[in-house]
Amino acid sequence: MAGDLNGSIIAFLAAPEGTEQIELTDPWQAVEKAGGTPQLISTSPGEIQGFNHLDKGDTFVVNATVEGVGADDFAGLVLPGGVANPDFLRTVPRAVAFAKEFFDKAKPVAAICHAPWLLVEADAVAGRRLTSFPSLRTDIANAGGDWADEPVVVCSLGPNKLVTSRKPDDLPAFDDALLSAFAG
Repeated sequence: MAGDLNGSIIAFLAAPEGTEQIELTDPWQAVEKAGGTPQLISTSPGEIQGFNHLDKGDTFVVNATVEGVGADDFAGLVLPGGVANPDFLRTVPRAVAFAKEFFDKAKPVAAICHAPWLLVEADAVAGRRLTSFPSLRTDIANAGGDWADEPVVVCSLGPNKLVTSRKPDDLPAFDDALLSAFAG
């Protein structure tokens, strides 16, 4: 794995339900192994419910809500996927604003699977090259993004590094790319 995070605090934004568990836990473990401190941020305090596709998985303790934190509190942002997770988050104005702050402050963002839906809502994909789960291709193109069918895309054509990936099978490449972006 690339990158040494030297105690950097990395936000993981997830809805109370619907997060694809492996897209949360795999990058989380990669951040920890690289010396970073992951923090789970959600729209409600307590716990979130992870999912393994459509089946309930484990629960995870929320460290803070979007109402109590901002991009200045973190070195980077990870957006795990799952269909329901970003679909819910893009309906919560403070969650959208929280994600947008990382672009406004030129901090790296990593999004996998359906998570770029939140970036479309945050108006953060125009002029950027990215990937996602294939069903988001039209949404990304309509928002001005350049969609690519690749395991991982790292884009520096904006204020920050944007790391995107398609699906759980791409997690090894996604983890390496996000660690490099966060350590850079």
